[in-house]
Amino acid sequence: MQDEESLVRRAKQRDEEAFTQLYEEYFDKIYRYVTLRVGDRMEAEDITQQVFLNAIKAISSFRWKGVPFSAWLFRIAHNQVVDYLRKKAKRATVVFEESLLTSDDDPQLVFEHKLDIKRLVSATKKLTPAQQEVISLRFAGEMSVARVAEVMGKSEGAVKALQHSAIVALRRVLSVA
Repeated sequence: MQDEESLVRRAKQRDEEAFTQLYEEYFDKIYRYVTLRVGDRMEAEDITQQVFLNAIKAISSFRWKGVPFSAWLFRIAHNQVVDYLRKKAKRATVVFEESLLTSDDDPQLVFEHKLDIKRLVSATKKLTPAQQEVISLRFAGEMSVARVAEVMGKSEGAVKALQHSAIVALRRVLSVA
């Protein structure tokens, strides 16, 4: 990928090719983050598309302040997820669907994988909202502790502590199940 700063500068000048490159670079990470947070593949696709639509509309307001462009995108994604969850607060989250498996996979392994994912999603829902956010950003979004801290507006130490407590809680929940 071209230098991120020059791509963002070009995208701010409405260069479609530059924004397309940014979209291709970050779509999968944003999508995985949103999917883990909302638990529904179709909703995650819609939300992820909305994230990039919002980014196109607001890219002129992006300023380099020591915060990477990806942190800005994840902040938009976080806000979209919060809005979605707020609207759906009274309704249970729909079953998580993964798209990582192919038709060539062993049916027994596919079944076991689906059970593992259901257990993990169920266990994740027992975490605090902040723990869920850290786990989603760190593992689904593949972000560093420093970037997660920027996105969440917390110190790196707070993010490490949240991640640690989330993993301990997940282990506890999964060992009982």
